[in-house]
Amino acid sequence: RALRLVGGRSRCEGRVELEQEGTWGTVCDDGWDIPDADVVCRQLQCGHAVRAHGKAAFGRGHGPILRDELGCQGHERDLWECPAALEHDCGHKEDAGVVCSEHQEWRLSGGRDGCAGRVEVFFHGVWSTVCNSTWYNTEATVLCRTLGCGDVLQRPSFRHTLPGKMVYLCESLQPSLAHCRWAFNKSAPCYQSWAAGVICNGTGS
Repeated sequence: RALRLVGGRSRCEGRVELEQEGTWGTVCDDGWDIPDADVVCRQLQCGHAVRAHGKAAFGRGHGPILRDELGCQGHERDLWECPAALEHDCGHKEDAGVVCSEHQEWRLSGGRDGCAGRVEVFFHGVWSTVCNSTWYNTEATVLCRTLGCGDVLQRPSFRHTLPGKMVYLCESLQPSLAHCRWAFNKSAPCYQSWAAGVICNGTGS
């Protein structure tokens, strides 16, 4: 009953893939909707579905197409419990994908390229700034590497101009900031903070 999301920017976004008898396959987008995607997000402990994508939005998968015309109510424990068509007439250009509420993605804005500027995080459907109260070299290094921008040169500060605020605390170099400890819209760690920024030594790819 293994399940994974592939091709996204975090483990909570991507093409839906299921495992059956040791082989990974995909789900067809016929009838693919938010209740179906909700089951995926909950099974992966990624919150709820924000978007249900079709047309191989995260790239075409390989292997068998294991489910088609899914009719989940949204409360099922996994996709195998949902009613589905016995046969499919799909190709991998119709692979289903999902973006879950716990997915986070990052960008740097206002700098000379995509590897410099104010740190902004997309979370729960909105872009927010990051508080610099715990924005140290480790956190900045994790972000530069996640963005393919090399390592940290500087950590400038900016004003908060977006409604939401995120704070990160990384005790070691993690694969992404989402793997560190984080808190969203908690006032205490962001009190009197500035918005975090970073200038990485690489150029945007």
